[in-house]
Amino acid sequence: MFGKRFVKIDRSFLVYDKNFLENATDFIHESFLDLDISRKRALKAELLAEETIVQLMKYAPGDAVLHVRIRRYWEDASMDLSMKGESFDPFASEGEASDEESGAEKAEEDAIRSILMRSYGENYKYQHKNRTNHVRIRTGQSEHSMMTMTIAALFLGLLFGLVAKFIFPASLAEAFSMYLLTPVKTMFMNSLKIVIAPVVFFSIVTCISQFKNVAELGRLGAKVMGMYMLTTVIAVLLGTGVFQLLHPGEWGFALTGGVEAAAVTVDTSVDTSLLHTIVNIVPSNFFVPFVESDTLQLIFLAVLCGIAVGMVGEYSGILKEFFEACNSLFLTITGILARVIPVAVFCSIALLVLQLGGNSLFFVLGAGAAHIFAIFCMICIYGLLILILGRLNPLTFFRKNREGMLTSFMLSSSSAAMPTNLKICTEKLGISPKVCNFAIPLGATINMDGTCIYLCTMGLFLARAYGVNVPPSSLLSLAITVILLSLGAPGVPGVGLVCLGVVLTAMNVPIEAIGLVIGINPILDMCNTMSNTTGDVAASLIVAKNEKLLDEKVFRS
Repeated sequence: MFGKRFVKIDRSFLVYDKNFLENATDFIHESFLDLDISRKRALKAELLAEETIVQLMKYAPGDAVLHVRIRRYWEDASMDLSMKGESFDPFASEGEASDEESGAEKAEEDAIRSILMRSYGENYKYQHKNRTNHVRIRTGQSEHSMMTMTIAALFLGLLFGLVAKFIFPASLAEAFSMYLLTPVKTMFMNSLKIVIAPVVFFSIVTCISQFKNVAELGRLGAKVMGMYMLTTVIAVLLGTGVFQLLHPGEWGFALTGGVEAAAVTVDTSVDTSLLHTIVNIVPSNFFVPFVESDTLQLIFLAVLCGIAVGMVGEYSGILKEFFEACNSLFLTITGILARVIPVAVFCSIALLVLQLGGNSLFFVLGAGAAHIFAIFCMICIYGLLILILGRLNPLTFFRKNREGMLTSFMLSSSSAAMPTNLKICTEKLGISPKVCNFAIPLGATINMDGTCIYLCTMGLFLARAYGVNVPPSSLLSLAITVILLSLGAPGVPGVGLVCLGVVLTAMNVPIEAIGLVIGINPILDMCNTMSNTTGDVAASLIVAKNEKLLDEKVFRS
């Protein structure tokens, strides 16, 4: 079986052979079977290949030769088709109908073919070079295979972490952490940082340049922001409500007198005001946002460039193609990096187990459980919003978005999970790039539903633990503070703890209280990130349905 992980098969076919098309398609079908490509992925690639070969024949001379190359690299397979001939647009209509068929039938066939090809997105590439048409069709990586490897990595990392923590000598466990787990995790996260800024910038420029007028963009932006504000308010109400319902901190342990908070330093002097956030959107240098990965500044530059692309006259077409090519380049790079996600998950989970410890962990498990329950409720609310506002099946949404939810949970970073969420939006949910290329990067910065829940539940819990009374009249002030923090949270590591420090200061709770929750904060942060990104994708889906920019056939498939 291992021998079929790296395979290349080549074959050539003469166009004037009367069984040319049949022989070529049979070869492709048998090759996919021999390489153990999943039937679902292979079938769509075969249909697309047949349509493409028919088009290649129409623009080729009578003595042309079709060259077919099929390659497999682990779970990913690709098919290259090349044939001499004139250039053509594989997505365009093929022209007038013949005498034997009606114009309506011809238009229907063209529409079906165009939908099939466009639905393949980044996995379908066409190029005309040296009077030869070249087409590459990728079957893509099996989502089930990737999911299986990721889940297996999770449990293996958990098992390894427990063994290293409780069985290995402390010096050996520390050596594993210092010389293996931490370096691998750091290299993976750094590799993702390489592509985050370009992915945000080029995806939004490509998206904005597709709009024919600024009014259309303004309407879409208003609806996206409206959805984000709606879910943010719901998250704040939910976090406060769950705390009032479950009363974590009254479950049999007295924190005020019997628990010693761990020493911790959190810089709460960071300006998180809404005014500072708005002013800081405009950078003083074009390249600084890329160097510092400042998402809001990148979004500003991308929107500005996207609008300007349509205003430069004869160069508009060239610039659109350039930005689309750059967008495709960095999404491809991201896909390459995503193949090592299971390795990063193994190292992250093993490190998490090794680093957790101390009595503080056991005193706050109840509060952590209440917070996770609130996150679960928020996930259910996303389903209700999809059902009520989008009139779509929420179960289909969760089934198709499970890879994105798992990736966000494991990486604990909305920015790192953004490329995966963009791919899910377009390829699995059928959301137009016009919507998701704008909404997902924006949501990764300002839509923090899980963080809002965290600030409410943990803030109120620590206030109770330290005997600070929070009257009902102060809850409104707390809610407004949390909402503003979610919009103006700084892009620094440990943003949840930074914001929690701001909330505690506003509530007159000692800042050292953070030491009580810092032990389980990594787990809570993973849940927060999953909620944040799920909300981004859900809002994109609802807006796309409302704007008639959703391919419901792809969504339901």
